[in-house]
Amino acid sequence: MNWPGFNTLLYKELLRFWKVSFQTVLAPVMTALLYLLIFSHVLESRVTVYDNVRYTAFLVPGLVMMSVLQNSFANSSSSLIQSKITGNIVFMLLPPLGHWEIFGAYVCAAIVRGLVVGGGVLIVTVLTVDLSFLHPLWIIGFALMGSAILGALGVIAGVWAEKFDQLAAFQNFVIMPFTFLSGVFYSIHSLPPFWQAVSRFNPFFYMIDGFRYGFFGASDIAPQISLALVGACFILLSALTLSMLKSGYRLRY
Repeated sequence: MNWPGFNTLLYKELLRFWKVSFQTVLAPVMTALLYLLIFSHVLESRVTVYDNVRYTAFLVPGLVMMSVLQNSFANSSSSLIQSKITGNIVFMLLPPLGHWEIFGAYVCAAIVRGLVVGGGVLIVTVLTVDLSFLHPLWIIGFALMGSAILGALGVIAGVWAEKFDQLAAFQNFVIMPFTFLSGVFYSIHSLPPFWQAVSRFNPFFYMIDGFRYGFFGASDIAPQISLALVGACFILLSALTLSMLKSGYRLRY
C-alpha cells in the first residue's frame, strides 16, 4: 500500500468538494429540508407508519440517508468524469498509485462527503423534529456502508462514462429511481404485494430501512438481514470496481 500516494489523493478529493461547499454541502441540505417541509405539511395528519412515531419523524432518517447516498455517488463519479474530460487524470495515472490506493481514496472521500451532508441534514431537522436514537451503532453502521457502496458505484459510473451525458443518464435512470423507490417517503407495507416483492430486490431499501431502525427500533426487515445484504452488495461492487481500475478500463487508452 502506497500510503503517501493514498493520503495525497484523498486530500485532493476532500479539498475538491470542500472548496465548493456551498454547492456540494449546503445545497443538498436545503433540498432535503424542502422535501421535509413539503411532505410533512401534506401527509403529517394522513399517514401513520409506526405506532407512536409521527410521519415527520419517520421521514427524517429516510431523507438523511437519501442525502448520504446521493452525495457519496456524486462525489466520486463527478470527480472522475471531470478528470477524464479535462485530461488531468493523467496526473493520477502516472504516479506509482495502485488500484487499491485509487479505490480507497475515492471511496473514503465519498464517505466523508456523504456523512457531512447527512450530518448537516440531521442537525437542521433535529431542531424541529423530535427524534429518538435508540440504536446509534446501527445508524453509524448503515451510514458508513451505504456511503461506501455509493462511493464505489460512483467510481464505476465515473470510469464507465466518457461524457457528462452518460453520467447524467446513469444517475437519472439508476440512482434516482432506486433511491426514491426505496422507502424514503413510505413503508413498503403500504404497497400492494407485487410492489412489496419488487422493493425487496432494491439494495437501497435495505440501507434506508436498517438506518431507520437505528432511530426507532422498528423496521420492515430485520436489521441483521439488511446489514448482511448490504455488506454482500459492498463486497461485489468493490470487487468489480477494483477489477476495472486494475485493468485500466476506459482510463488507459
